[in-house]
Amino acid sequence: RMKSTRLNHFTFLILKPSAETSVFVLKGQDVRLNVQTNVQLKDVDVIFWKFNRSDNVVMYPRKVTFERYRGRAELIVGDFSLLLKNLQEEDSGLYDAVVSGINDRNVARYVLVVQEKVEPPVLTVNSVSSINGTCNVTVTCRGQNTSVTSSCNSSTCSQVGGESRGAETSTVPLLSVYVAGGSIICNHCNQVSWANDTKEIVELCPLKSEEL
Repeated sequence: RMKSTRLNHFTFLILKPSAETSVFVLKGQDVRLNVQTNVQLKDVDVIFWKFNRSDNVVMYPRKVTFERYRGRAELIVGDFSLLLKNLQEEDSGLYDAVVSGINDRNVARYVLVVQEKVEPPVLTVNSVSSINGTCNVTVTCRGQNTSVTSSCNSSTCSQVGGESRGAETSTVPLLSVYVAGGSIICNHCNQVSWANDTKEIVELCPLKSEEL
């Protein structure tokens, strides 16, 4: 089973071992990936960290950082973990640690996803109406080339149009509309960041403010 780890406010993260781990990191941050089993190198053994199963990142011994990753990757000799620095979106992919000797064995596997901060969404009021004494507000929440249209009252919102993109474990930003604290909230988030836009219901439904 794949385990998701959200990283928001740390310069780097030391990840605990897991059989297979999906890691989401904010663009520009660092991340440290641990081996996922006890590693004891024999005389003929060499440990490699690889990117997408083909590109060598680092090796030990001898301690080498391959050309593409110089200044951006470092092998921590004490525990054979991999420190990746100043991550960019093109660094997203599969990272394996492989001990190569008489036989090859995989000792770590991570799926790394580097994401930018989401753009602030925009919440637009389309219409305000009163049905059986209840104020209903139709709004559209827009963010990064997608939108959601919802009908809201003082306690809840129901989607009536558009497409809510993304999910809790997705790499695609999630756009949602809901009511909280007397406001309609348009929330835009991914695994590493979030932003919102709000409208106070009492300002949209002044004649119904006593009921709200």
